[in-house]
Order: sequence, then C-alpha cells, then structure tokens
Amino acid sequence: MSATTVRQIPITCNGHTRPVVDLRFSDITKYSYLLVSACKDGIPMLREGDTGDWIGSFIGHKGAVWGATITGNAELAATAGSDFTAKLWDANTGAELQTFEHKHIVRSVDFSSINKEWLLTASNEKLIKIYDVTAPAEPVKVFNGHTGAVKKAIFMDAKRICTASDDKTIKIFDIDSGNCISTIDFPSPPNSIEISCDGQASLLITHGKKVEIFDGNTLNKLQSFEMPCEMNTATFHPTAREFVCGGLDFRIYKYNFETGVELESYKGHFGPIHCMSYSPDGEVYASGSEDGTLRLWQNTVGTTYGLWEMVNV
Repeated sequence: MSATTVRQIPITCNGHTRPVVDLRFSDITKYSYLLVSACKDGIPMLREGDTGDWIGSFIGHKGAVWGATITGNAELAATAGSDFTAKLWDANTGAELQTFEHKHIVRSVDFSSINKEWLLTASNEKLIKIYDVTAPAEPVKVFNGHTGAVKKAIFMDAKRICTASDDKTIKIFDIDSGNCISTIDFPSPPNSIEISCDGQASLLITHGKKVEIFDGNTLNKLQSFEMPCEMNTATFHPTAREFVCGGLDFRIYKYNFETGVELESYKGHFGPIHCMSYSPDGEVYASGSEDGTLRLWQNTVGTTYGLWEMVNV
C-alpha cells in the first residue's frame, strides 16, 4: 500500500480548555523528546513528543500563557504570561524555579542554544530582554527600538536576536552592542518567525496571507507564497526543503520551498491554527488551535512511528 493512498490521521491531545497559542519540541534525548505547549487557560503542559502522552502541567501563572519553550536537553522549560511574568521551570519535576517580573504582558520566551544560561523574553512593554537564569534579579541585556508590542523574539546565533512586532516590522539586534542592525518592513504585523536549523540561517516569516523566506544574513527575500487566508504560523522541516503552515481557515498546508510545489493540504482543526512546530527528527509536526487541542501529524503518512502503525491489508 503506498503512502499516497493512506489518509492523514492526527493524534489529538486533549487537556487544555482554551486556545493553544504556542508550542516547542526539545531535542532528542536518551529517552526520546518532549513537547511543551502554552494555552490561554493559564496551564502550560508537557508531553511525550512522539505520542502526545501527557507528562505534567506547570502550575503558577495567574492568567493566559502566551509562550512556552524548552531547552534542548529537556531539563528546563520557560513560559510567558499575561500576569506580567516569565517563569522558569524544572521540566523533570514541574517545580517553579524563577519568576521574571515585567511591566506588561509577556508574549514570548526562547532559550539560547549556545549560552545555556540565557533566556530571551519579548513583551507588550515594546522591549526585549535577556536574563541569566542563574542570576535572575535584573536582565543582563535590554533591547529597544520597536514602537509596538513585541510578540516574538528568538536567538539567531551567538551574536544576534530576531524580533517580530505589532509595529509591522521584524528587527535584528546585535547582542553585544544592543543596537538594531537590520529592519524588515511589512504591510501588516508579522505573526511568526522561525530560523532554519540547517546552517543556512534562513528566516521563515508569516504576515497577512503570505509565508516568506528570507536570507538571515543578507535579509534578501528568497521565496514568497501567497496563501488563501491569513497565516498565523509556519515551521521548517529540520532537514528536508519543506515547511508546513496554518492559519484562519483551519487548514494545514505543506510546501516544498525550493520548487514552490504544494505537497499536502487538509483540514487540521475546528478553529484557526495558532502555532506549529516540527519534531527534532522531522517525523512529526505539532499544531495548536483555537479549538483548544494540540494535534500531532505524520510527516510521511503511512509509516510506523510512535502510536501510528502501518498495517498491510
């Protein structure tokens, strides 16, 4: 039986009671890999990445949680909340380790894969901050330059961060100097940013009905895809020249970004899709939605992996 004759059947992960707005996989560890999700119900959750099995919840925020991330070794998690805090968690025990106070809603958190002690936050303060999680009293770096709320911030490498704001710009900041070194202007606020992990430093950006790829060094636009509705999120496959994306029409789209060919398209949820991410081995991608569910999808439909089993009949 060929994979083209097999229907994509996702694993639906229940447990959240409001929209799921962010998620992130860990790297592969000796036990597999983990998946953390953020939800407007205020209770981030940790799951087995390949099966979606619930491991535990992080209790401590007082209000919606807008962002969540996990270290590559799956030892620490961090969350961003509407209670004006970012929180650091022990991913093994669920214990709250640190709270980082802000003056407005925190929208995004990201760990540095190079400087293991650094946590990046973005907030409605219009500021981006780097905290040393071993000495969290005050941020070690503060970046300003945006005129609107900063909805996403990610580490690009050891020297740069990339930010997306409601001021309709994406900015790249030099970490050492704190200066903004590049700006990309858009006709509407960018909804998501992601950097490729293939060594090319490509930026995957959604804004309005477009999914676009930029060279992270020159900021030249490499590809642009016009979609049928506003796209909220897109994520690169870790090794293949593919991405998946989702938005307001409840559908998931998969593209080869070198050829521009649409590979798959199907209804993914019962509400708009807010966030997506690929597993570190590229076998699974996860999506979170307004419908309150997180779903896992096979990248290659019909293979035996996790809870999916291919049976020839």
